[in-house]
Amino acid sequence: MASKTDTPRDADDAEVGAAGSQLSTAPEEEAAGEVSLPSLGPIGWARWFWRQLTSMRVALILLFLLSLGAIPGSLVPQTSIDPTKVEQFRTDHPTLAPLYDKLGLFHVYSSVWFSAIYLLLFISLIGCIVPRSWQFVGQLRSRPPRAPRRLTRLPAYTTWRTDRAPDEVLGAAQRLLKKRRFRAHTVDDAVAAEKGYLREAGNLIFHVSLIVILVAVAVGSLWKSEGGKLVVEGDGFANSLTQYDNFKSGAFYDTDDLEPFGFSLKSFDASYERTGPQKGTPREFRANISSFQGADGKEHQGKIEVNHPLEIADSKIFLLSHGYAPVVEVTDGRGKQVYSGAVPFLPQDMQNYTSTGVVKVPNAQTAAGKRNQLGFSGFFVPTYGGKGSGSMFSTFPALDNPRLTLTAYHGDLGVDSGLPQSVYQLEKKNLKQYKQDGRAVAQMMKPGETMKLPGGDGSIKFVGVKQWATFQVSHQPGNGLALIGAIAILIGLAGSLFIQRRRVWVRAVRGADGVTVVEMAGLGRSESARLPEELADLAGALEADAPLAAETASDSDAEAGTDTATDTATATDTSAKPAPVPAPSPAADEKKPTPTGSENTAKSTGSTDSVGSTDSADDPADPSEGARA
Repeated sequence: MASKTDTPRDADDAEVGAAGSQLSTAPEEEAAGEVSLPSLGPIGWARWFWRQLTSMRVALILLFLLSLGAIPGSLVPQTSIDPTKVEQFRTDHPTLAPLYDKLGLFHVYSSVWFSAIYLLLFISLIGCIVPRSWQFVGQLRSRPPRAPRRLTRLPAYTTWRTDRAPDEVLGAAQRLLKKRRFRAHTVDDAVAAEKGYLREAGNLIFHVSLIVILVAVAVGSLWKSEGGKLVVEGDGFANSLTQYDNFKSGAFYDTDDLEPFGFSLKSFDASYERTGPQKGTPREFRANISSFQGADGKEHQGKIEVNHPLEIADSKIFLLSHGYAPVVEVTDGRGKQVYSGAVPFLPQDMQNYTSTGVVKVPNAQTAAGKRNQLGFSGFFVPTYGGKGSGSMFSTFPALDNPRLTLTAYHGDLGVDSGLPQSVYQLEKKNLKQYKQDGRAVAQMMKPGETMKLPGGDGSIKFVGVKQWATFQVSHQPGNGLALIGAIAILIGLAGSLFIQRRRVWVRAVRGADGVTVVEMAGLGRSESARLPEELADLAGALEADAPLAAETASDSDAEAGTDTATDTATATDTSAKPAPVPAPSPAADEKKPTPTGSENTAKSTGSTDSVGSTDSADDPADPSEGARA
């Protein structure tokens, strides 16, 4: 008969808990009644603050706050990205602008509060990961813990009887587990094995990768440089500070470190859909360039397309936009040509490229030799609809029927005042508009046509049209590091999600009748249906070295054992069903290894009676043992 156990229930629970300890590197939280408050004083409060900051809960809160803090950076214009939009926002919202200034919403990513969240998250992750890493290293150097006294209390369990000696069974079990890549060793009468260390490694890699990405963002922000340049066909660019139309850099970037390289825009190819509902949709934007690296570098032909930048000298050159630059020639009152070149006009209609621009001629003179600065403002259309179309705007983005309309001014352009002014705007404060017969002098011209100025002050000729393109030269030193961190995050996340940390114990003890009783049990970090399946597979593989023994007990003992097992199963399990296993062979009364579910603790009858099992139908603690395990 099964003998009643004298082992206290709390001791069993503690033993099972010890067997499942260190399956994770997560710090253990103290029970509510065991919380020790820090002593009063600076050291105690500093210790308490550090424990709170380095907890995973606070790290997740800070990560959430960082995500929330990035939202204003996407919705509110940023000074570092577009100062013009910021100034326009100040003009349009005179009440909100001062409040946004105080909150730092115009420079979110360099504000005090965003930097504080960023640094606290960085410190929190380091303070959380470093102790867990050392703990994980200690687990790798240690051996799996010894088997609990009562393996039946574990979530997955199976047992059978064999005629082989216990030492042979344990040796075969250790070889099998090592072959299945378990770390296994023999302790007393059982083999202890463990597998799935990569789960914790993946968890740590995931969190370390977060730190790598934070470092990459910091490096990219502090040592970055970014500038824009508009280049007309036939012109070039050299990577020096004076060549940029706009330039910004990180706090630690030195402009003396600009790499020597450059390029010239040979031609620009653009094509558009000409028919159908998508008429005018761009199909191709390609800048054909010639680039060089170094002071005496050899030129290389290449091309830059949208989303296909040119990589040169640790920098990337992106194609942002393009437009048209009318080519004009200006002659002053003396008949001398004082200006000749392409003037970029900025698109106001990005669909059909109706563009506006100005021409400034500061060195013109009258026929009498007096200084007479000239200015022309107007707009350009690549495809004019023609007279009777009812519109002066472009009807198609390609150069099908270009027109240039200009209005003439003279006087003082203000270029000698020393104050900066836009090359795309005409300061009309000190200018007078040319008039003839009381009407403003303005003319629409086709390529090759000329507009004459009143009083013999000169003329302007529309020669032709070139295209221009704007490029962004970007140096981001943290991009490669951020890519490595992102890939490592995916690897670590996959490991922590799909790898299960689990332990398996195999015990072999010779019973009173001389037959060896084999017990096998498994414990995982989390409940998983794969654990009973894996245990059944291991038991089936071990059966080759520890085959089932024929039943030797008398019919009466078998009947009594069956009744006892039935009573025990009824008392301990009212809902769960055992995991499916192969059907037993028709041999007389053979018992196949049968792993139980997480709540099922029904035992094999003959084996438990032979070794003096601690389970009994008379034990009042038995009905809840499976649930507690």
